[in-house]
Amino acid sequence: MASRSPIPTDGPLRPFPRGAGLRRTAGAGLLAAALTLTPGALALPAATASEKAEDTTLKLALTGDIDSLNPFTAILAASTNILLLQYEGLVTYGPENNEIVPALAESWETSEDGTTWTYTIGEDRKWSDGEPVTAQDAEFTFNAIAEDDTLKAANGTLLENIDSVEATDDQTLVITLNEAQAPNPGADLAIVPEHIWSKVEDPSTFENSENAVGSGPFTVESYSPSSGVRMKANPNYWRGKAKVDAVTYVPYRNSDAAVQALLNGELDVVGDLTPAQYKALESEENITVNSGAGRRYQALNINSGTINSEGKLMGDGNPALQDIELRKAIARAIDSKTLLEKVLEGLGEQATGEIPAVYPLYHWDTDEELPYSYDPEEANRILDEAGYKMGPDGIRLDKEGKPLKLRLAGSNSKPTHAQMADYVVPWLKEIGIEATTEIKASGQLNDDSILGNYDMYFTGWGIGPDPDFQLSINQCSSRPNADGTGATNESNWCSPEFDALYKEQHTELDQERRSELVVEAQKLIYDAAVNHVLFYADSLEAYRSDKFEPFTTQPKEGGVILAQNGPWGVYSATPAGELEAAGATSEANPEAVIIPVVGVLVVGGLAAFFLAKRRRATADDRQ
Repeated sequence: MASRSPIPTDGPLRPFPRGAGLRRTAGAGLLAAALTLTPGALALPAATASEKAEDTTLKLALTGDIDSLNPFTAILAASTNILLLQYEGLVTYGPENNEIVPALAESWETSEDGTTWTYTIGEDRKWSDGEPVTAQDAEFTFNAIAEDDTLKAANGTLLENIDSVEATDDQTLVITLNEAQAPNPGADLAIVPEHIWSKVEDPSTFENSENAVGSGPFTVESYSPSSGVRMKANPNYWRGKAKVDAVTYVPYRNSDAAVQALLNGELDVVGDLTPAQYKALESEENITVNSGAGRRYQALNINSGTINSEGKLMGDGNPALQDIELRKAIARAIDSKTLLEKVLEGLGEQATGEIPAVYPLYHWDTDEELPYSYDPEEANRILDEAGYKMGPDGIRLDKEGKPLKLRLAGSNSKPTHAQMADYVVPWLKEIGIEATTEIKASGQLNDDSILGNYDMYFTGWGIGPDPDFQLSINQCSSRPNADGTGATNESNWCSPEFDALYKEQHTELDQERRSELVVEAQKLIYDAAVNHVLFYADSLEAYRSDKFEPFTTQPKEGGVILAQNGPWGVYSATPAGELEAAGATSEANPEAVIIPVVGVLVVGGLAAFFLAKRRRATADDRQ
């Protein structure tokens, strides 16, 4: 029976898969073994034909923490990348240029006033256990989030504008909005099977780590911190069963160990390489490297005073950082150009705002010098005028006469963070600030950042094709509870002016005007000097080309294999030689399935089609 379910709007929700990548992570760590790799050093001969026939498992490195395999509560990149393979939403982002394409819904349409979205669930969509995917599953998922306080607080603003969700029959889902909005409401939310999750006592604490049931190309079979994650191919995946039987995420203590395992043939693909590792692997036999335009920004986050949802100060951040003049001076002391050249060896792009250049519709593109560009002389002038007197030891005093000492945190899963700290600490010393580096596990750093237990830390967020989510987590309503539960605010910052801008861009249907509003919102974050974006690093990867054919990248030209907004890279894994043997007609061929149905977007929501069309037209600007 069809039901009409009103959606509560008294709290923010966060979409899945959180930009399919890093949310609140940071990192730093190990400087080194890759620096000593020499071309040709440990290369192995190509695998034999019999070995290739027997090995149908794609082995990937797991160097980051897994916080959860629950699609509603997972935050860290390692977790969300895995969940992208297990669940689909109503629609997703295609491999060509991140365009909106069908997922569980084979088509969709919008009402003339833009407030009603109707999705048709494909009759060939099935769960991995063979049960059909229905509109009731989607209705259940939306309401499961809306009716659970923890999930409601943890999932951003995805459902904030939704009035009701109704499954009118098994194949039809109707989403009614309070007002028309720019983002497709069917994107970025993982639909879960009602026949499984309705039996879960508490969906907010469900681990979902063994024999999971999903709709994506792979599902989790088992997980343990010591052995990692094993996923098996979903035989019922509507795009066709994957060409490998399983995917394993194998834990390694750091990226150097993972690179060694790749050279030894113990791993098939390694991502998130350092520039030194990438360049050392370029000439290795049987190894192919891939450099894709990054969709992740790297920034220095500064604690301007963490306020919880009750409006109370929390954490142990240095109170001096509540002064915007001090934060401006810190930003002025950072030479992001040098970081790009020395730490990334030029493999990236200098940043402006939080939306990377790979998304030209929303990127803050300017040739003008940024207000907080590197200028240590100006930084010293700002501090002098703000009353931070220089002490006899070269360290300034804060307004209470205490030495200006700050902690600079990073995570041990990101080697570049330790490298950046080696530059930033002396730069801050030049303007009279003593900084001490603290390298932590990414999970610990994540907890500290949410609770406000930091002064400054290096952070990075993976950005999705639509900027709505990334902007939403800067709203005042995204502040966490006193114990750190609930919502996650990107920078522990709150601005009513920003909130108004966010809401305006969210409902703006004119693409040109919305792009302008998104850029204005990025400028507000920049001006507050709370999240000083440094660069957009290229995504550096390598794989065993003696074992696997080239992978599908996203976007198609100059894109990435692993850190995608969809499952395409891993799903496309094809053992070496199989494409040629099959006449290049792999069953698991993302584009072969997508291309015939893309035309459905013309019938479906016009706003979605317009966005997809514009993204395709500007593809050359992304590379």
